[in-house]
Amino acid sequence: MQISVSQLSKRYPGGKLALRDIDLNIPNGLFGLLGPNGAGKTTLMRILVTLLKPTSGQVRVNDLDIRKNRKEIRRQIGYLPQDFSVFAKLTVWEFMDYSACLNGILSKNKRRDRIDLLLESVGLFEARDRLTGKLSGGMKRRLGVAQTLIGDPPLLVVDEPTVGLDPEERIRFRNLLSDLSAQDRIILLSTHIVGDISSTCGNIALMDLGRIIFNGPPADLVDNARGKVWTISTGHEDLDSWKERFPVISTVPSESGYELRIVAENLDAPEAIPAEPNLEDAYIHYMQQAASGHLTGAFENKKWGGKP
Repeated sequence: MQISVSQLSKRYPGGKLALRDIDLNIPNGLFGLLGPNGAGKTTLMRILVTLLKPTSGQVRVNDLDIRKNRKEIRRQIGYLPQDFSVFAKLTVWEFMDYSACLNGILSKNKRRDRIDLLLESVGLFEARDRLTGKLSGGMKRRLGVAQTLIGDPPLLVVDEPTVGLDPEERIRFRNLLSDLSAQDRIILLSTHIVGDISSTCGNIALMDLGRIIFNGPPADLVDNARGKVWTISTGHEDLDSWKERFPVISTVPSESGYELRIVAENLDAPEAIPAEPNLEDAYIHYMQQAASGHLTGAFENKKWGGKP
């Protein structure tokens, strides 16, 4: 299973250019699509699941062209949008049974076996008789995953899956997607939350202003931020000054003031201590480079996914 995107652009009525010459290859496994709100992530995903038509460019799912083979591609896709909703007066099992019928599983025995298996896999088997309207936010998202898997699609597209979830449910949901990605399928995860992909995705694409500005392993993105992350101890009186001059990733109160984590190209301050970057640091640093037009040199040439 592979998705190939070539020179893909999308212009909405009124002239807004949402995607600009996207080039992207998505292999089997869990693939993260990261970027701020408004970067074009949802537009790209809606094109990939055939809900939007591109203005120009090409998308191929294996050997199928998205313009010519929409029906065939749709049969291979499970899509969980950010605004996934349920029928509040159906139980979890009834909702899954309804979804199975819509997917053409007409045998009652096959539906029962498939539903029980999926509810067990997402941790909802014990809640199968509960009304869907009574589920927590995290349980609804897991039900959404089960519903998208009812037809066993080789491509699962998930948009902002952990928005509004508590930390425990967010971790549980990430682990669920990671387990599913080991089953010879593509899982495309779109998010603006760096933690959603930091420990699960083997490859990521970073989007900004409708373009792919990075595509590769998360470790490569982190390497680009090495030597650009610092920790600083500062007093209360200097906190605002640091925040005005640099992106402050975290602010931790201490006995003498605050411990700051800062991303900066050069930090000529005796109190600054170099720190090992993580993916969140690297994301902030790379977005700074993109905003300032400093994505130049060998790294840009290797990772740039579209025309400047």
